[in-house]
This record gives sequence, structure tokens and C-alpha cells, in this order.
Amino acid sequence: MRQFFRVLKQYAAPYRKYMAWAVVLNVFSAIFNIFSFTLIIPLLQILFKMDTKVYEFIPWDSSEPIKDIFMNNMYYYMTECIDRFGGSNTLIIIGLFMALMTALKTGCYFGSSAVMIPLRTGVVRDIRTQVYNKLMGLNIGYFSQNRKGDIIARMSGDVNEVEYSITSSLDMLIKNPILITFYFATLIATSWQLTLFTVAVVPLMAWGMSALGKKLKRRSLEAQVKWSETMSQLDETLGGLRIIKAFIAEDKMKARFANTANEHRRAVSKVATRQASAHPVSEFLGTCMIMIVLWFGGTLILSNSSPINAPEFIFYMVILYSVLGPLKEFSKAGYSIPRGLASIERLEAIMSADNPIKEPADPVKFEGFNDSISFRNVCFSYEDSKQVLTDIDLTIPKGKMVALVGQSGSGKSTLVDLIPRFHDVSSGTIELDGKNIKDYRIKDLRSIVGNVNQEAILFNDTIFNNIAFGVEGATMEDVVAAAKIANAHDFIMEKEEGYQTNIGDRGSKLSGGQRQRISIARAILKNPPILILDEATSALDTESEKLVQEALDRLTGSRTTIAIAHRLSTIKNADMICVMHEGRIVERGKHDELLALNGYYKKLTDMQAL
Repeated sequence: MRQFFRVLKQYAAPYRKYMAWAVVLNVFSAIFNIFSFTLIIPLLQILFKMDTKVYEFIPWDSSEPIKDIFMNNMYYYMTECIDRFGGSNTLIIIGLFMALMTALKTGCYFGSSAVMIPLRTGVVRDIRTQVYNKLMGLNIGYFSQNRKGDIIARMSGDVNEVEYSITSSLDMLIKNPILITFYFATLIATSWQLTLFTVAVVPLMAWGMSALGKKLKRRSLEAQVKWSETMSQLDETLGGLRIIKAFIAEDKMKARFANTANEHRRAVSKVATRQASAHPVSEFLGTCMIMIVLWFGGTLILSNSSPINAPEFIFYMVILYSVLGPLKEFSKAGYSIPRGLASIERLEAIMSADNPIKEPADPVKFEGFNDSISFRNVCFSYEDSKQVLTDIDLTIPKGKMVALVGQSGSGKSTLVDLIPRFHDVSSGTIELDGKNIKDYRIKDLRSIVGNVNQEAILFNDTIFNNIAFGVEGATMEDVVAAAKIANAHDFIMEKEEGYQTNIGDRGSKLSGGQRQRISIARAILKNPPILILDEATSALDTESEKLVQEALDRLTGSRTTIAIAHRLSTIKNADMICVMHEGRIVERGKHDELLALNGYYKKLTDMQAL
């Protein structure tokens, strides 16, 4: 339970006022409930004519015990009422009074539950927002090591489990201790001997429930892991649907998904079976407790020196039976909370993930990009992986175009990802205008870098919002100007809704060339002094490549450009071409100079000529 209270302290603290109101309303609910039950005693006295004593009113400020004063005066008012209205009418009055007390009790009960709704929904929103914000702050390497489907499952299923299990249980954990406290106080006031015996029996019930709930958290964790696997498969299926159909692999994927779904079902069934046993087990144990107390209380009444009479004993049993409800709710919470804690563990695995990309404690004042970018003895490797880059020494002057070529896996994309600090170097330094890029604020560093990738990354939004993405206060005139430079304006205007056209998931309503030109327009609008082109034309047809290349030529004209290219024809005019092989720069120079070396670059050009 220590983890549960830590979670409450962390997430429920901003909603203390709602919990305070819930406590107040539950206190009133308990008082009204007990007060209505106390009328059972005079009711039974009247029905069975068990009390012939003549009662006289005792002042409320008398020195006698308050319990005796209350019981005496209640009987006094009851006898006065019988003398004035008769027994039958008195029963009607008592019944109406009980109905009023019950209405007040249920009204407070409803209020205590309703006032907790903002807390429940607020906590869930806060958790989901915090997890999302944490994901936004993690480095890209984290997402290459974790499946998207698993992250989505944690954001959806695990957060919902927290709502259903923990925040719902919070209502029970506020209400039930109040009810149990008031009920047990009433039981002690009615008969402390009988209550002492009852308290000795209650631990048996608690032990029975705890014995069943021990494995629930582990079972719940297994079920959530299986749910993550299911979501991961769904994500992979949707992302690879074209390949699945092309290779006629529908049946294989169906069988694979069915197997995962069955494993999830088995895990959930074990949790549900154990949880379903909570009510019948608590019902059985509660009935056993009632029977034991009934036997003991009956024995007391049948004895000559009973501390309690029959009507009081019936009242006692009614209150005792009322205690069973909160105790059962506790047992239910004892089952729900472990499920929620299992989900909290999975969410905290994200929240506690370390981000190796750290902001500098004392950042250097950023004055733009004025001179050059320099790689000095840069080495890099991913966690638990072999070296990706080794001893990279490279200077890129402002306004020049540097091209990176080489075989797949030679480290070209990793090299350019180090500039905006998507990853940090393992050793060596990268300098911007002679200063280590780690000394700049990440936001300042990335503000001067623009990216155009092989796969245009677009969002399920309008064309306008995709071009204006990340540029605050962009006007329609700005967006149109950027689109014209990117050769995108004409095809946009052919759309029925123009710049307000929704392009679908990842730009699925556009062709490859159109998506790439939208991506270029976005980079043009950002107007960065440093531009990274990662095989921006390699996936396009000849006509689209021509249009995109024209847009890129306009974009790169006055910028420092780092271009990764497989089509060597697109970078022949680069100021410097670096040939990479197994994480090292093995050749560098202009196109003609590299051809004259008759090395790696010459082989690449010869293969492309073929």
C-alpha cells in the first residue's frame, strides 16, 4: 500500500478540496444512516409492547451519560407521541422520519461520489499528459528501442486501468473508513462486550480476502504486457498493410494476431476469475461472521444477566450487517488497487526513463550561425551496440554544401542526427562557431536546423497547418510564398479546399512527390541557416524528382547544406563530397577529385552508370 499512497500523493494532491468535501459528505451520510437505524429500537418496543416504563424528560445538559440521556428522551418523546396520536399513527411518523433520514443519507452519499468525479478525471488527464510530455522530452534512441504499440498500450490501456482501479478505489477508501468508524462506535455504545467478540472475528475475514489477492498484481502485470503485444501487432499490421497484401500474408498475420489475442485473453481471464471471487468469498465470510455473532449475542440474551435486550440486539445486528458493506468494498479495493499498481509500474517505466540529452546548466548565449560546424574526433555508438562512427573529423563552412555518400549502414544518417542533438557523441566534440553544441540550449540549436527526409513526415491535418508546422504566427501569405518556392502551390490549388485540404494519415491523400514538396515548403517557411537533406529525392519518379530538385535548388542556394544522397547525380556540384565506409570518412573532395582517386567513390559512380 506504500506505493498506492505515494501515487495518491503525487497525482491527487492538487485535488485535495474534492477529497475534503467527500469526507464531510460521507460523515453526514454515516450520521444520518445511524440515526435512522436507532428508530428501530422504539419501533420494536411499540410493536411488541415490551416497555411499560414511564419516562420523564431529562435535560440535555444533565450530568448523566449522554447515551442514557439520548435513549431516555427518545423514549419520552415516543410515549408522548403514542399518547397523543396513537400507536398506529406513531409508526407512520417514525416511518416518515426514517424515510427523511434515508433521503438525507442517500443525498450525501450521492454528493460524496459526485464530488470525486473531477478528481478521477483530473488524475487520469494529468497522468496521460505527463506521460505524453515525458515522451516528447525523450531522445529518439528511446523509440528505436521500444515498440510504438507498447507505448500506445501504456497510454491507453494502462492509464484507463489506473482510472478504473485506483481512482475508483479512492472513493471507497475515503467513504468506508468513515462508515466503519461510525458504525463501530455505535456498536461499542450499544454493547461493548458483543463488539469485543466481533472484533476478534473480523481478522478472519480480512485474512481470507488478503490470501486471495496476493497474486493479483503479478497476474495484472502479465495481462497488460499481453495487451501491449496485441497493440504492437496492430500497429505493425497497419503500417505494413501494403506488404502484407502484396505477399498474400493475410492468413499468416491473422494467425499471429489470433495467437497474441488468445494469450491476452488467458491472462485477463486469470485476473477476472480471481477478482470475480471477491464478492462471493466476502459474502460467505461475512455471513459466517454474522452467524457467529448471532450465536454469541443470542446466548447473552438467553442468560439471566444479559447486558443487552432483544430490540437493542436487533439494532446491533442491523448496524453490524451495515458494516459488512464497507468491509466488502475494502475487499473490492484490495483487488482493484493491485491491478492499478501494475499499470502504474508500466507507466513509471516511461516516466523514469533517462534522457541522455541534457540541457546545459549554464547555456552559452546563442548568436546564430556565423562561421562553421566542426566535427572533432567524433565517435558514436548506440547503447549495447558496436561503434557506428569512428574518428570523424569534418568542418562544414557556412554557406557551403557538403554531401555524404556511401553504402547503407555506413553511418551517414547518424552523423547528421548528431548536429541537432537527436543523439549525443560518445567521444569527441561537435562545435558550432567554435563552441561545443552541448553548451547551447537544445531549442536554440534546433531552431537553426531544417530537415527534409526521404520519407516526408506529415500529420493528419490541413496542408496549411503542415507547412506552418513549428512556425509561430505564420500567415497565409507566408505559407503560399513557401509553397510556390517548393513547386507545391499549383497542385494545392487544384484541391477542392486548397490549403485547407486535409491530407490524411501521414499524407496518404497525396502522392510521394506532393508529400515531399509539402515537406520542402515547411523547411522553406522555417528558413533555417543549416539544412539537412536525407535522400530527399531517392524515392521519387523522374518527373516528381525534377520538380522536387528544382525546389531543393532554390532552398539550398544560400544555406549551409548537408546532403545524404544515393543518386550521385544530385550532388555532383557539392562543395565537398565525403565518402563514408563502416563509420569512417574514407575519401573527401569534389566530384572530379574523387573520380581521379579511383577509389570508393569511383566504384559507386561506375555501379550507378551501369
